[in-house]
Amino acid sequence: MPQIEIISPVTGTVWKIERAVGDTVSEGDVIMILESMKMEIPVEAPESGVLTSLSVEPGNSVDEDQVLGRVEA
Repeated sequence: MPQIEIISPVTGTVWKIERAVGDTVSEGDVIMILESMKMEIPVEAPESGVLTSLSVEPGNSVDEDQVLGRVEA
């Protein structure tokens, strides 16, 4: 099954992780919330499947277009 990357839409900080590795997610489910310029930006599952990895944790700084994790579709 293909591994789909979860990409950061903005430069910011990981504020909260909403899902854990191994969780089943549907397309559009919120995986984590980033904080950027005092705004909360949800990062959603790009496809339905199983969350197979997360490469960040709360407090980490992230760049726009950085891979945050993967979903196995």
